[in-house]
Amino acid sequence: MSDSKIFGIIALKGGVGKTTIASNIGTSLSKDFQKKVLIIDANFSTPHLGLHLGIVNPKYTLHHVLNDNHSIFEAIYQHELGFHVIPGKLSPFKIDPTILRERLEPLRNIYDVIIIDSSPSLNEEMYATMAASDELLVVSSPDYPTLSSTIHAISVAGQKGANIRGIVINRAYKKKFELSKKDIESASGTKILAIIPHDVKVLSALSKMTPVVAHSPKQDVSVKIKDLAGSLVGVKKKRRASFFGKKKDKDQDIVDEA
Repeated sequence: MSDSKIFGIIALKGGVGKTTIASNIGTSLSKDFQKKVLIIDANFSTPHLGLHLGIVNPKYTLHHVLNDNHSIFEAIYQHELGFHVIPGKLSPFKIDPTILRERLEPLRNIYDVIIIDSSPSLNEEMYATMAASDELLVVSSPDYPTLSSTIHAISVAGQKGANIRGIVINRAYKKKFELSKKDIESASGTKILAIIPHDVKVLSALSKMTPVVAHSPKQDVSVKIKDLAGSLVGVKKKRRASFFGKKKDKDQDIVDEA
């Protein structure tokens, strides 16, 4: 039986950086942890993953696969950073929520990790990601309106029998007016996996259609995303100190036994 893991990245509120998290986790798992990674755009109505990764006008997309027009292997693109991508197509599309999981099953024998970037709408599109994923990551920001949507998404996922890995807080400003980690975990009943800081370097990377973990790998935002990626596969990045107490540039992978 394959040890491949499928992670669905969901959010019920647009603009929280769901696609940014999906593309950067996938990039880090491939580049920093040498995993065979496939990132899929399952936002069928408004797909943007391709634009995040420099795939502007793909010939074949997930839409072609789900319409039974083409094999799923025809829609897989090799990214220069080492991972693979199945982009989406900007067009109206209706889906049976169970079909996506069926199409992905043969890929478990090829990839270590499959990342699904979901739709931000609570409909068949998000249900397709829930049904296809082994675990879900819910992306939120530390404010009341977004937390309300996040709690609702967690509730619906639970009703659907989905396994929620935890919450990723994105675009945190580290200000007192933001909700605390304790408050969010208490209100949602769900563990926070990572708090990713707001950083204009993310927008700079996006302008170049490349993930920030590759564009600015030493930036704090990138380090936090790398730590999150490693935690998903049970590996931590341990930064080795020199004799003078300064951190070396080189990192050492260690397995997290916890």
